[in-house]
Amino acid sequence: MTIREALAEGTASLVAAGIETPGLDSSLLLAEVLNTNRSKLTAAGNDNISQESAAAFRQLIKRRQTGECTAYILGKKEFYCLEFLVNPSVLVPRPDTETLVDVALKIMVNGAESKAASKQPPRVLDLCTGSGAIAIVLKHLIYELEVWATDISAEALETAKTNASRLLPPNSIRFFQDDLYDALPPDSLFSLIVSNPPYVPTAELPSLPPEVRMEPALALDGGDDGLSVIRKIISRAPEFLRPGGFLLLEADPRQMAAIAALYKEAGFSDIQTHEDLSGKVRVIRGIK
Repeated sequence: MTIREALAEGTASLVAAGIETPGLDSSLLLAEVLNTNRSKLTAAGNDNISQESAAAFRQLIKRRQTGECTAYILGKKEFYCLEFLVNPSVLVPRPDTETLVDVALKIMVNGAESKAASKQPPRVLDLCTGSGAIAIVLKHLIYELEVWATDISAEALETAKTNASRLLPPNSIRFFQDDLYDALPPDSLFSLIVSNPPYVPTAELPSLPPEVRMEPALALDGGDDGLSVIRKIISRAPEFLRPGGFLLLEADPRQMAAIAALYKEAGFSDIQTHEDLSGKVRVIRGIK
């Protein structure tokens, strides 16, 4: 069997299973088996693969057919040009969340947080950090930032710590395990609080794609209206933000009007929304 034939077989199997990106997934899985990358697969399309490799590839295809996402099968996912380890204890980082990082970077790099910075170095808090992707990218790109991150899940936090140890110098990020702000030392103040929190309404969880339903419910379930965790984040954020500090959240486009009202209720000003790569409003920010 050649590489081209294997890819065709794998793609056809995933098409039959109703997988949305059969060609991409098939090539990623075969590249993993052959310890190469997708571009080299294309160039070597007429090369033969061993029976052992073909069998291993078919096993990965079977896992994908059941709805297990490619990132969990591979144990890794690229986000903002960095490779993160992922597992069923954390959400898979998605391109939509890169919009959240983009806005955070503009806030910090352009000096828009100068009112919040005072005489202290800028400090960022990433709530519901999961794999640590947001916190790690921010620290990687602006190393002078002091970055803290929290998560209620001990397993997720271990994954985040592992990713930080792989991608950053030792002790680059302070990690805390608890519900949102609860583990933070007294009088902790930040220039920016950022979060991709659980925001899927509970009733919508069963209708999510199979691969999403395999991700941790703790990181998806936002309660009856999807805003349970978001309400907690917004209501307490003023306690932890320096004057002029920013609160930046990712959420469902359908929730933005309700979230803007929560921002206003908590005393935030200059509330703005930002679109993701598909043109959907994905991120909302406000200033203390």
